[in-house]
Amino acid sequence: MSRFVIHGGRALEGEIRASGSKNAVLPMIAAALLTEEEVVLENVPSIRDVDVMLEIAGNAGAEVSRSGDRVTIRGANLVDAPLPSELCERVRTSILFVAPLLHRLGRAKLHPPGGDGIGRRRLDTHFYGLRQLGATVDEREFEFTASERLTGAMIFFDEASVTATEHILMAACLAEGTTTILNAASEPHVMDLALMLVSMGAEIDGLYTNTLSITGVERLAGTTHRVVSDHIEVGSFLALAAATGGGITIHDTVRGHYWMMNRVFERFGLTLDIKSDRIVLPSGQTPRIQPDAGGAVPQVDDGPWPQFPTDMMSPFLVLATQSEGMILFFEKMFEGRMYFVDPLIQMGANVIICDPHRVIISGRSALRGQTVRSPDIRAGMAMIIAALCATQRPCIVQNAEIIDRGYERVEEKLRALGADIEREAD
Repeated sequence: MSRFVIHGGRALEGEIRASGSKNAVLPMIAAALLTEEEVVLENVPSIRDVDVMLEIAGNAGAEVSRSGDRVTIRGANLVDAPLPSELCERVRTSILFVAPLLHRLGRAKLHPPGGDGIGRRRLDTHFYGLRQLGATVDEREFEFTASERLTGAMIFFDEASVTATEHILMAACLAEGTTTILNAASEPHVMDLALMLVSMGAEIDGLYTNTLSITGVERLAGTTHRVVSDHIEVGSFLALAAATGGGITIHDTVRGHYWMMNRVFERFGLTLDIKSDRIVLPSGQTPRIQPDAGGAVPQVDDGPWPQFPTDMMSPFLVLATQSEGMILFFEKMFEGRMYFVDPLIQMGANVIICDPHRVIISGRSALRGQTVRSPDIRAGMAMIIAALCATQRPCIVQNAEIIDRGYERVEEKLRALGADIEREAD
């Protein structure tokens, strides 16, 4: 185990490049097993969750190699054996191997997936979609079978689940007939997976909408696909720079991924310059909460795309502690995401916890260095942001490995911006 030791109180300035999207590449690794041919993924981030997914693919019989940010996967000789429980427990996306294994082997057995402890994360939508396509699902044993080719169906999701959309999208690509997914998720990483599948020969209509129509094909081919940049990482670094009173330029971004995030920055009185391939947060800005009409306290709440991403709630909550004024955060999607605010209160933040879903923040607060722990990936990044704002004494962020699951070379990028951060054994 390791920890970050951070001396805060500096305005961070500089330029970085966005990494490849964690939430895009993880399902792509599973999707690579839909074909016997070689799949090459470029712009793959060097993070722990990618390592785990590649190890699971290898245990399923795929040949896996990596050179820099380029990963090659060839699933020509898959093995009919349960996937290792110790690996499945480490990533939520391990469940996405079910669809390719059903098509290739007729069955899949694994352990219930793990991931961040941010609240209940239902698998019901996965089970429902697979059953609609004709698979048999044993929820108790976590075993899935298909005695014959899956068959297309009309499927309505009762929630716009990202991973369930990715899963049923993969399953439908090789199913017989047409599948329509209603109330599908349309986040940038979901659409990037769809684009990869299309490059493999899948027939998918309705891209960038909440209704996807997939006409099954007999087989998929290999492909080379560049993973889209990570808008969650980008948003985190923008919030970080703003919270420390600095400025930042982030390269290799996609303009259309930041409209809602920009609206929330405007709520903090901050201006972004969003260009076609980069985003600039100009230095010299002071975060000030902009009241709603009539002087009402404004609110930041999350929701399915194109609403504000749930993964951005934690970093922006820390930004609010460094902003003048009062604002309400309403976390609608996960009941456990707000638990990390207790350490912020210990650091000096003025936070009122209304209930597991809502907190009110009044700023600006002078944060003090403390020893804190990363409870999940995004809260861990939020703890780093708080530590970079803290003064008086250094801040220690324990459980650094959980941040490594989602952020590539985080201390290297922070040092490039002028941060005083070191990793040491805990």
